[in-house]
Amino acid sequence: MTSIGTGYDLANSIFSPDGRNFQVEYAVKAVENGGTSIGIRCKDGVVLAVEKIVTSKLLKPGANKRIATVDRHLGVVYSGMVPDGRHFVDRARDESRSWRDTFKTPIPTADLANRMGSYLQAYTLYQSVRPFGITAIVGGFDSELELPVDGEVGSGPSCGAGGKDTSKKHGGPFLYMIEPSGLYWGYYGAATGKGRQAAKAELEKLDLSGEGISLEEAVKEAARIIYVAHDDSKDKEFELEMSWISGADGPTKGKHQEVPKALREEAERLARKAVADEDSDEEEEAKEGEKMEE
Repeated sequence: MTSIGTGYDLANSIFSPDGRNFQVEYAVKAVENGGTSIGIRCKDGVVLAVEKIVTSKLLKPGANKRIATVDRHLGVVYSGMVPDGRHFVDRARDESRSWRDTFKTPIPTADLANRMGSYLQAYTLYQSVRPFGITAIVGGFDSELELPVDGEVGSGPSCGAGGKDTSKKHGGPFLYMIEPSGLYWGYYGAATGKGRQAAKAELEKLDLSGEGISLEEAVKEAARIIYVAHDDSKDKEFELEMSWISGADGPTKGKHQEVPKALREEAERLARKAVADEDSDEEEEAKEGEKMEE
């Protein structure tokens, strides 16, 4: 990299002459070394999934969670440096609680993404800190119902809280990905970590922006995509962790929860079968190619 020996990568607060912040670019490299994380936004909810590489046989299965609940309706998954991710989650919970204290309602997903994007961006400005070594995927389901305001007395205006137009549809599923620079976008499908390219290619094949897929289909697709993305690190064992969020009339009743064990195991079984079928098809194609060459 051109920065070596120039000194432009020694301090977080310095731009190189061509307008780059090398410390942020190094943080992105740290993310690319982490396990793959994905998020899928479908018509009736959001699914988050992460590939947890098993670094020791002594680790307890099911412990060391990498998907965290920020508020009842919000979840976060991240790739990169795990301690940085845990601090990100703690700060996100603080922001969520601060919003409830001020506005007496749950924080909308977009506002949490905005606040956390600003927080990460602040860590690219000062010499005394370094950028976060994570990319985080934030998923949430903003309630479509008229929720009671925390501590409310009386019924409020007849047209709804704050004059909300009851003839329009409010809320719904949302998915954001926040990068080490503080940049964030809204997505239908997002992937980060080591297997992001393979995962992104698979996500692009799904119909997420049109009629979309159901939440249960999204769970099965998420498992398959993590298994496909893991193909590059076949020699390493991994554990799949998944969570989902639906609307008030869906399976999670508007809350961020772990995917039930039975559904997760079924999704993993189908994912392993799909990957095995794909491998056997590739082997057959390779043999046919060899015969044609002969």
